[in-house]
Amino acid sequence: MQNEKINSSNASMIKHAVMMMFGTLLSRVLGLAREVLVAAFFGATKSMDAFNIAYTLSNLLRQLLAEGALSAAFVPVFSQALTKSREKALALARGTMTVLLIITCGVVLVGIWGAPGLVKVMAPGFDEASHNIAVKLTQYMFPFLIFISLEALTMGELNSLGSFFIPALSPAFSNLVFIVTAPFFAAKFGVYGLALSVLCGGFAHFMTQWLWSFKMKAVLYPARPNLKDPDLKRIMKLFLPYAAGLSLNQINPVISRMLGSFLEEGSISVLNYSNRILQLPLGLFVIAISQAVLPQLSRAENDDEFIDTLRQAIRFALFVVLPASLGAIELSSQFVHLIFVRGEFNSWAWGATTSCLALSMLGLPGMACSTVVMRALYALSMPHEAFKVTGFSVLSTAVLSLLLVYPMGYNGLALAPGIAFTLSGFLGMYYVRKKLNKPLKIITKKILGDYFIALTILDVTIVIYKFLWPYNTGARIYVRASWCFIIIILSAITYSIFTFKMKFDEWNLLKQAFRKKKK
Repeated sequence: MQNEKINSSNASMIKHAVMMMFGTLLSRVLGLAREVLVAAFFGATKSMDAFNIAYTLSNLLRQLLAEGALSAAFVPVFSQALTKSREKALALARGTMTVLLIITCGVVLVGIWGAPGLVKVMAPGFDEASHNIAVKLTQYMFPFLIFISLEALTMGELNSLGSFFIPALSPAFSNLVFIVTAPFFAAKFGVYGLALSVLCGGFAHFMTQWLWSFKMKAVLYPARPNLKDPDLKRIMKLFLPYAAGLSLNQINPVISRMLGSFLEEGSISVLNYSNRILQLPLGLFVIAISQAVLPQLSRAENDDEFIDTLRQAIRFALFVVLPASLGAIELSSQFVHLIFVRGEFNSWAWGATTSCLALSMLGLPGMACSTVVMRALYALSMPHEAFKVTGFSVLSTAVLSLLLVYPMGYNGLALAPGIAFTLSGFLGMYYVRKKLNKPLKIITKKILGDYFIALTILDVTIVIYKFLWPYNTGARIYVRASWCFIIIILSAITYSIFTFKMKFDEWNLLKQAFRKKKK
């Protein structure tokens, strides 16, 4: 009976992850289209470097407060509160919304005032013109934090209520609004128009989920928080250490941009362009799985159920991430050419973005494991251990970046974070195992052998395809797009057939999830 319940729980988690993958796919494709549009308008130039610095600054606090500490502190407590009383849980969410608004509005005001200093720290190598552009863009985009923080709270509520598809789809509306408005704003205001499009997209992102909360009969609005509520106290108690830990994590992109500002012109931009492609599999698979597993881990009734859920989440993440990583490395040049090479995006930017992408993809499996393990630490309410793991990741990134930037330039900055995340993932597993005092048994020799065979067959398939039908850089875009689409489909079919024949456990979970959905 216990095993059946665990299997059902894992199948439910996988089903939610798959639903999020479908929703995220559209948003990530539109995200790439957004980068294509920006690249065509501004290429890899000083003004684009300045925009990337400003956008990074606005996203630092977004990832820290909204998608980081807030989600880590709110979702486990809210998920557990739902099992006791839906009404009290919704009152908790509405009180949390009030506290969040007060915090974010204060942070926005401080951020606008301190923008010159923030830009100076982020890009010390900028000349005066680039510095001034970045400061103005930062000040224009800081209110983005308010919209995206409210969106993160709403998403946490919806995920805990079992709604995953619409929250995963909502970034698509944000990107769509950006794509529609950016040409008009950029034509009128230049690079400053992009900041206005970012704000419009952030508002659309929040409104999509907020309107869906009506459908779920769980609409959020600011309400007077009950300061004596033990659940609200617990959220705030967890929020501060998680925020401290995640604030360290936000140093990672700062490190690459600080060092990149001393390299040749366009270095920051090519790192950003390669990161945009990396975000497709990262968001499509890793973030989807980690968001689906957090409520599931928070509701685990015993250690065995917790460990089994964590084990299956990491294995499923590797099941989809490993072939994606291998394929992106083999096809990095073709993908970058198809997506970005047009307008001001020249051959140097093509080659630099290609190498950065290939090296970044080496660290994708490690990022997947680290992201899921961090959710386990959140579900176990282990803020101090989460802080240590994050601190180790940042320290490793800094040391590796300094060691690799001299011999490898921007390529070293692309490689360092992946190695650091992989090492921090192992550290996180150690803390989880120590807390539960039970072996996790995530990767076995048999699993490693099976993956070696499956990935070797996949790699041979891609190499043969490239040899028999070389990519034609001079062909029309629909021909080049068809070339990429066919190899993606062919690779997916090949990998699916061989892993199915080799009886990978992930196929059994997918079958269970499908049967449950069908009923």
